Amino acid sequence: MDWFSIALISAIFSAIAAILQKKILFDLDALDFSFLLSIINLALVFALAGSIDFNNTNFIGILILYCKTIIGALAFWCVMLSIKNMEISGALPLMVLTPGIVAIFSYLLLGEVISFIQIIGMLFLLIGTYILEIKRHDSLMQPFKTFWESKYHHYIIYALILFTISSIIDKVILRDYKILPTTFLFFQQIFLAINFTIIIILKSKNPIKLLRDIKPRTYLFLVIVSITTLGYRYAQIEAFKIAPIALVLSVKRMSVFFASIIGGKIFSEKYLLKKGIAIIILLYGAYLLT
Repeated sequence: MDWFSIALISAIFSAIAAILQKKILFDLDALDFSFLLSIINLALVFALAGSIDFNNTNFIGILILYCKTIIGALAFWCVMLSIKNMEISGALPLMVLTPGIVAIFSYLLLGEVISFIQIIGMLFLLIGTYILEIKRHDSLMQPFKTFWESKYHHYIIYALILFTISSIIDKVILRDYKILPTTFLFFQQIFLAINFTIIIILKSKNPIKLLRDIKPRTYLFLVIVSITTLGYRYAQIEAFKIAPIALVLSVKRMSVFFASIIGGKIFSEKYLLKKGIAIIILLYGAYLLT
């Protein structure tokens, strides 16, 4: 299968996962949900254990993978905080800003040149974000004020930076340490479960009690989210093996459009037409940047 089809499958699974996450987060704390999902992911991923050749697994690559999952856990928690406290059609589209942040950081830290097309792409990202955030009767400066003052918007920015770093490390691990996608996914879920368990304990919560108190209906939703989450992560890893990160992420970002419009309709969110236009502008800006 070609990389585009694999990345599109990742986008569809990711959209389904995001909609279900919003549904569950009406009833669960963002950290509690992240921990519970990591445990269920771990339970499901043990089905892969028999297909992994532990003797030929690169130890240094696995160590780097663990360090990467610390970044990934914090990024996922930030996104869940945003999805829980913002409309899904308002929170998810902001994740499309990733390539703009990558380009800016590459320019500031690495001295990489930003092309004219990339500058146009950044302008589209800014326009799309502005349209997404402005509401009827707002002053022209209100979207900037909201973005600056809202801590949930800040969580999105933190997640963008962390996911950017995480994606680059993914590519290095797969390319330079020759870790197979199944092995990568298996150890990643073990490490994420460990990381979220540590965070839960540090937050003075009882992980055993959280697992014991899951309601059957919530447990069912968590299992479905887990299956779709593992599906989009595995598909993304497979696509990273074949194509450049930027191209894969450009296709995967289509999940934002699917989840925002369909999810927004399900949860009766407002201004979906305006948000749909804003998301298309954001996606086009991301395309120009990549």
